[in-house]
Amino acid sequence: HPTTDRLPLFTPVTSGESDGLRWASYLAKFWLVMSGISFPSASTPSTYKSRLLAATFCTAAMWCQPISMSGPVRFALAPATHRFLTGKPIRYYRPRGSAEIRHLIDEGFQAFNAARLSEACHIFSGKMMLPEHDTMVGLTLAGALTPAGLGGCIIELMERGLVDFVISTGANLYHDLHYALNFTLHRGTPFLNDVELYDEGIIRIYDVLFPATVLLETDAYVRDFLVREQISEPISSADLHYRLGQDLLRRVPGCDEYSVVASAAAAGVPIYTSSPGDSSIGMNVAYHELMNGGKTMIDPNRDVNEVCAIILAGKKNGCVILGGGSPKNFYLQGQPTLWEVYGIPKGGNDYFIQFTTDSVVWGGLSGATPSEAVSWGKVNPGVLSDTVVAYCDSTIAFPLFCEYVVGAEHSRRPRKELVHKRADLVADLVCQARARHAIGS
Repeated sequence: HPTTDRLPLFTPVTSGESDGLRWASYLAKFWLVMSGISFPSASTPSTYKSRLLAATFCTAAMWCQPISMSGPVRFALAPATHRFLTGKPIRYYRPRGSAEIRHLIDEGFQAFNAARLSEACHIFSGKMMLPEHDTMVGLTLAGALTPAGLGGCIIELMERGLVDFVISTGANLYHDLHYALNFTLHRGTPFLNDVELYDEGIIRIYDVLFPATVLLETDAYVRDFLVREQISEPISSADLHYRLGQDLLRRVPGCDEYSVVASAAAAGVPIYTSSPGDSSIGMNVAYHELMNGGKTMIDPNRDVNEVCAIILAGKKNGCVILGGGSPKNFYLQGQPTLWEVYGIPKGGNDYFIQFTTDSVVWGGLSGATPSEAVSWGKVNPGVLSDTVVAYCDSTIAFPLFCEYVVGAEHSRRPRKELVHKRADLVADLVCQARARHAIGS
């Protein structure tokens, strides 16, 4: 900041520069110094000059934006070689169906929560995936799972047709974009001074570390996408994420290998978020409306009805719940919405698998058990033997679970590609609901 000692000051290149460009040159030079690069001269190679030019223009663009802050403006310019970013890059791990892990789960996980994890593997691979059951599988995501590298497991299940739709926190989808845009998150430690991290432009998610520029550049991509897309009518969150995934596939070919959002678009898997405004994607949608006059509006009614229509269409219904929170309830409320609101008795979920660290005794939904869900009509009372909760960190349980099911006999099935069938499914919901109401009246 020019009025503090946060950044060293440099002599302007020329005294006639505009303030914005002058301070941009300061910041660009600072970026070069922090990166260990000396100032370019007339003899500097053109690629070197291009790098300075790119840094100058990018910094100028940030500097010239209207800013209203009560304190010093924070410019996160931590280079990739920063002392806090020396840990290994976090990559999306793709399960391969390890025979050794399957043997460990079958023979070694014999009691307590290890046995519950083993039970979850058997319910999914031995019952939910049977072709004759044709189970409609929903996956819910809560907690910082994509920053922790679990996106590869999700991608593998979607590509194999083992997951039909996803309900996620918006944060998981936003952080997934970092991978699609080739930004790097690093392994780290939770035992750091967060004031130092803030001062040096480093973001921490427990032991995941990355420069704050990752946020700024991802935000810029989302805002540019919204301008390009020119959405002018209310849409479901699944539609927004599908369009976002398509845009990524066009702009970063091949990113479906390491992006959940892009992979879901390629596989036709709809992704919903139960609270669209509660993430940086929602924050940028709000910015787009306020600053650009954008008309993008995520309609929660569409989300509720589309999820209900998908559940209604399932021959059998089952879920894999990671964590809990709002995504868990948004999935489970589909059954009460059908019988309580639309008058269509579906009977409750046939299968229920959850990995969580929350306990039932605190009264929150994250720890609520399948048996409690029976009283709400969320779970079929006759199938409690096909429900299980493993009290385990999802970053441990889910990769093991995926290794097991990927190596199972029914490890692949035709994808339903529900993202392209939503309108027809909702139309069927309307038809059945009207028929029920006509009978009732």
